[in-house]
Amino acid sequence: HDGPSHKGQPAQAQARARTSPASRALRSWRRSQAPRVTVTQPEKGGTPVGDPGGWASAGPPPRSFTEEVKFELRALRDWDFKMSVPDYMQCAEDHQTLLVVVQPVGIVSEENFFRIYKRICSVSQISVRDSQRVLYIRYRHHYPPENNEWGDFQTHRKVVGLITITDCFSAKDWPQTFEKFHVQKEIYGSTLYDSRLFVFGLQGEIAEQARTDVAFYPNYEDCQTVEKRIEDFIESLFIVLESKRLDRATDKSGDKIPLLCVPFEKKDFVGLDTDSRHYKKRCQGRMRKHVGDLCLQAGMLQDSLVHYHMSVELLRSVNDFLWLGAALEGLCSASVIYHYPGGTGGKSGARRFQGSTLPAEAANRHRPGAQEVLIDPGALTTNGINPDTSTEIGRAKNCLSPEDIIDKYKEAISYYSKYKNAGVIELEACIKAVRVLAIQKRSMEASEFLQNAVYINLRQLSEEEKIQRYSILSELYELIGFHRKSAFFKRVAAMQCVAPSIAEPGWRACYKLLLETLPGYSLSLDPKDFSRGTHRGWAAVQMRLLHELVYASRRMGNPALSVRHLSFLLQTMLDFLSDQEKKDVTQSLENYTSKCPGTMEPIALPGGLILPPVPFTKLPIVRHVKLLNLPASLRPHKMKSLLGQNMSTKSPFIYSPIIAHNRGEERSKKIDFQWVQGDVCEVQLMVYNPMPFELRVENMGLLTSGVEFESLPAALSLPAESGLYPVTLVGVPQTTGTITVNGYHTTVFGVFSDCLLDNLPGIKTSGSTVEVIPALPRLQISTSLPRSAHSLQPSSGDEISTNVSVQLYNGESQQLIIKLENIGMEPLEKLEVTSKVLTTKEKLYGDFLSWKLEETLAQFPLQPGKVATFTINIKVKLDFSCQENLLQDLSDDGISVSGFPLSSPFRQVVRPRVEGKPVNPPESSKAGDYSHVKVSGFAGGTCRATSGLLQIYLLHAYSQFGCLPCTFFLIFWQLFPVVGLEAPRKPRQTCCAKRVARGLWASTSRGSCWLSREVYTSAPGFWVFSTWEALAV
Repeated sequence: HDGPSHKGQPAQAQARARTSPASRALRSWRRSQAPRVTVTQPEKGGTPVGDPGGWASAGPPPRSFTEEVKFELRALRDWDFKMSVPDYMQCAEDHQTLLVVVQPVGIVSEENFFRIYKRICSVSQISVRDSQRVLYIRYRHHYPPENNEWGDFQTHRKVVGLITITDCFSAKDWPQTFEKFHVQKEIYGSTLYDSRLFVFGLQGEIAEQARTDVAFYPNYEDCQTVEKRIEDFIESLFIVLESKRLDRATDKSGDKIPLLCVPFEKKDFVGLDTDSRHYKKRCQGRMRKHVGDLCLQAGMLQDSLVHYHMSVELLRSVNDFLWLGAALEGLCSASVIYHYPGGTGGKSGARRFQGSTLPAEAANRHRPGAQEVLIDPGALTTNGINPDTSTEIGRAKNCLSPEDIIDKYKEAISYYSKYKNAGVIELEACIKAVRVLAIQKRSMEASEFLQNAVYINLRQLSEEEKIQRYSILSELYELIGFHRKSAFFKRVAAMQCVAPSIAEPGWRACYKLLLETLPGYSLSLDPKDFSRGTHRGWAAVQMRLLHELVYASRRMGNPALSVRHLSFLLQTMLDFLSDQEKKDVTQSLENYTSKCPGTMEPIALPGGLILPPVPFTKLPIVRHVKLLNLPASLRPHKMKSLLGQNMSTKSPFIYSPIIAHNRGEERSKKIDFQWVQGDVCEVQLMVYNPMPFELRVENMGLLTSGVEFESLPAALSLPAESGLYPVTLVGVPQTTGTITVNGYHTTVFGVFSDCLLDNLPGIKTSGSTVEVIPALPRLQISTSLPRSAHSLQPSSGDEISTNVSVQLYNGESQQLIIKLENIGMEPLEKLEVTSKVLTTKEKLYGDFLSWKLEETLAQFPLQPGKVATFTINIKVKLDFSCQENLLQDLSDDGISVSGFPLSSPFRQVVRPRVEGKPVNPPESSKAGDYSHVKVSGFAGGTCRATSGLLQIYLLHAYSQFGCLPCTFFLIFWQLFPVVGLEAPRKPRQTCCAKRVARGLWASTSRGSCWLSREVYTSAPGFWVFSTWEALAV
C-alpha cells in the first residue's frame, strides 16, 4: 500500500486496506480470469460499481477489520508478484512515453475496432501548448493488469489512459454500456489519469449531450473528429502528469517521503524502522528516480538526467540494487534518446520525430569535464537542444557517452539478475541494450546480451508466449546480422506452433515461420540459384528443413506444396543424398504425385511469396545436345539462280562492324543445314542416369519456339548409373521460319518438367537454331535390276537409296528401267538426271550410259502417289587406242604382267551414279509460294536429290596373258590365252580367226625387252600365237 504503515482508527485502516495495490491487483486478476459479464447492480453489502474503492464483482467485503487483514495477508502470500508477460517490443525511447490502452467494450467487430485503433495510433505525439516540449504516446490494445502494478518502479509501465470503443444502437442499452465502461476502468483504475469512451451507432437525445469523457458517432464512417478528440485527451493526460511531477519534485521539508515499492517487496518491509537514516535514504533515492521518470515523460530530458544521477548515488549508498538498476536503466534511456533521436526501435521510433529537426551532431556532444547545471524546463526546444552554452554543457555532463550506455546497461542487468521476480525487467533491459548495440554496429556484444536473455528463467510460459519469445529473439539476431542464429530460433518457434501439448496445432503458422528461416540457412526456393557455382550452406541442415516444409505442407492439406518442396529437395540436394535416401525420397514423391501430379505452374502463397517451378534437369542429366541433319535423300539443295548472283542485298555497305558482330552471334547458335516443313526432324541428346536404380522417363519431347512444331514424345528406361546414353527426340515443324530448340520436357516420378538448355550446367551444343523451309516433294526410285549383294559407299558420303548391279562383257548392251514414285504431298514439276563415274580409271572408258527424258517429262507434273518411268541404255566399250602406261594401269588393276597366270577371270568394276533431281514447281503453279525462300542468305529455290548406285561388273575376253622370253634379239613372242563365253555360256573353239592390231609398246631394261600386244577377236575360243619384228629398239 502507498504511504507509511497504517496506524490509527480501524475504519481508516479498513478503507486503506480496501484501496491497497494488493487488493486492486487481486480484484483485477479475478476479473481477468472470470468470463466477462455485465454487472447491472452491485451485490448486497457491496459498494456501487462506479465507486473507485468498490469491490465491483469480486463479492462482498469481509465483515470485520480482522478478517479483512487476514484476507489481505493471504492475498499478498498467494499473489504472483512477478511481471508475467514481457513486452518484447520494448526499446529505450519507450521510457519517455505515456501508456494508453485501447480496448473494445461489449461486442465490437474486429474490423471496426482496428479501423478506429489505427486512427487513434496515428496521434502518437503532440506538442504541448505554450511550451516547447513534446509528449509521446504508446498505445496497446492488450495489457496485462499485473504489469500495471510495476508502474511506480518504471512509470512507462503504468497505464495512464484508457480509451474504449463500443457499439450502442438504442437508448435503452446506454446505461448498461456506460456501466461496462466503468467496469473496464476498474481494471486500471489505480493508475489512470483520464479515460474516454467512443460510442458508435447511438443517436438522439443522449448523443446530443456534451460530455468530455464520451464521444458519440453515428457510424464508423462518419467520425472525422476522432483524431481531434485524441489530441484533447492527450493534453488532459499531460496536465495530470505535470501536476504529479511538480508535486513529487517539490521538496517538502518535514514531511515523510513515502517508500515506493514493487509488488513483491511489500511483505518484506513490514515492521521496518521508518525513522532510520538508511530507510530515509532509500525513500529519497527511489522518489528521486521516480521523479526522473516523470520528467522524462513530460519532455524534460535534462531534468531527468540530473534526477537519475542523484538517484544512483543515493541508492548505491544503501545497496538498494533493484531500484539502482532501474535508475541506471533510466539514465541509459535518457542518454539513448539524446544520442539517437531517430529512435532504436525501427520505423516506430523514427516516426516520433516527424516535423522536428534532428540534431546532426547528436553523437558528438559528450564533453567530459564540464560542470553540472540544472536546466530550466521551459527553455527547451522541440528537439531538446537549447542554444545557451551553459545548458549544452550541463546536458553533456549528465548524459552518458555511447560506450558508457552499454556499461551501465550491463550493470543494471547484473542488479536485476539478483531478484528472481525481476526476470521480465531483466529480459526487457537486455532487449533494449541489443537495439542500441545494433545501431552502434557492435554485433558481438549484442549477441552476449541476447545469450543472457535466452537463459533468463521466467514463469511457466504458455505455448503462445514461447512462440512470441523465440520469434522476437530471431528478429533481434537478424537485426545484429546473426542470420543463422536468427533462423535457428525462428525454426524453434515454428516447432513450438505444433507442440504436442497444443490441442489444435498451428501448421499454417509453422509453415510460415519455416519459410522465414530459409535465408538464414542460405536456402532459396528458386532452383536457378543452385545452378550457379558451388553449393552454399550446410546441406544436412537444409535437407532437414526441406523435409519439415514437406511435412508441414502435407498437414496443412496442400499436396501441391508437398510435391513442389519434395521435387526441390530431389533436384537441389541430389548430390548429398545417399542411395537409400534417394530411394526413399523418390518413393515418397511418387506417392504424392499419384494424388496431385507435379506441374510447371508457379504456386502463390498467402503471404505473397511465389514458389517457382522445379524442372528435373538432373533426372536424367544431359551432357550434349546435337541437332541432326535430314537424311541425304531428304536434304534440300540450293538451285542455281538464273542470274547467278551470289551477293547479299541486305546492306549496301561492304563491311559493317555492327552487322558483323550480330552475324557472329547468330552463327554461334544457327546451324548451316535446313529442316523442311512437314518432315520428321531429329535432335540427339547424350543423357546419364545418376540414380542407383532404373530411371523411367516418360513423355520426353522437344521444347521449341519460332514456328509451330509438333513434338513426338518418347519414353525411355535408363539403367542404374548408366554412362552417356544416346537419346533421339523427334518432331515435325508445321510452319516455315526459324526454329529454336530451347530444351526438352520430361515426366519423371509423376512430375512434369520443362528443362531449358540455358539452365543446364556444363552442356555442350553445336547450335540450337535452324531454318525451316517450305515443304518439298519426296521421290522414291526402283529399278528393273536386282539388288547388289555387295553394298558400297561412295567416297563423297552420299546416302544411296537403291543399289543394283549387272555383269557385262566389253561391247555388250543392256537397258535399265527406273521407276519414279512421288511419295510426298507435293507434285513433282521438274526432273534432272545426271551420272557420275566413281572409279579412278575413267580414262579407260568412253560414254556408256545414255537416256532420253522426253517421254518421262511428258508425265509431269507428277502428282502425289503417281509413278513415272524412264529407260537408261548401258553399253560397255573399252578403247585401248592411244593410251599410255597400259601395263602399269593393268598392273594396278590386278592384272599380272610377269608371266604368271591368274587363277580367276579379271573383273573391273565400273560404278556410275544416277541422280534424279525433282525440281520445285514454277511460280505459275503456286504463285508466290517460293519467292521468299532464302538459301544460305541468297534468294533462290531448293530441290531434293535421290541417288542410286549402279555397279557394272566387266568380264574381259581373256583370262591369262603374258610375255615369253625372246630367243632372237629382234623377235618377241606374245601369248594370249583367250576364252570367250556366249549364251548358253559354254566354252567352244573355232578354226578361223581375225587379228586386229591396235597398238605396240616396247621397253628395255638391262638388255631385256618385252612386247605387249592387245588383240580383239570376233570368234572366241582359240589360241593366238603372233610374231612381231621390232622396227626400232
